[in-house]
Amino acid sequence: MHFYKSGLFMGGLSSSLNQNTHWRYPMIVCCQGGRYLNTVFAGLLLTLWPLMLTAQELIVNQASANVYISQNEARRCFTMRLPFWGNHVPVKVFVLPDDHPLHRQFVKSILGLFPYQLRQVWDRQIFSGTGQAPITVATEQEMVEQVASTPGGIGYVESGSRYPQVRTLEVR
Repeated sequence: MHFYKSGLFMGGLSSSLNQNTHWRYPMIVCCQGGRYLNTVFAGLLLTLWPLMLTAQELIVNQASANVYISQNEARRCFTMRLPFWGNHVPVKVFVLPDDHPLHRQFVKSILGLFPYQLRQVWDRQIFSGTGQAPITVATEQEMVEQVASTPGGIGYVESGSRYPQVRTLEVR
């Protein structure tokens, strides 16, 4: 068993070099069967790669003056706690259904919440009478149409560059 075969050891992963000193994919080192685990790791990486590449983008109405937004401001928008944009235009939030894969991924990656936490915030506001839920649309295309036609509208899509009728909003 060799723990360091001429590479870096980081939390169970070791990047090893071959004879030509070219980097290979990370090798899991834990026992003599490390090569088998290495194959499993490579298989999982290839399987999950498309999920890691999908990026969500916030979209806003073309008339919006905002170019970027902080994660905290995005969270305030989608929890319905930001009533107006900086230019005093009401914020209109559009979301996909709770069980939509893009919605789940957006809430986790951009807002840093779990979808059930976001739903709890909306339900609490609705049942206490202090707020309302965002407008739910069925498809990504419908979201783009609604955001484009609504002043102060904000939503999310998988890739905003495909839709010229809305503007993407960078999250910083």
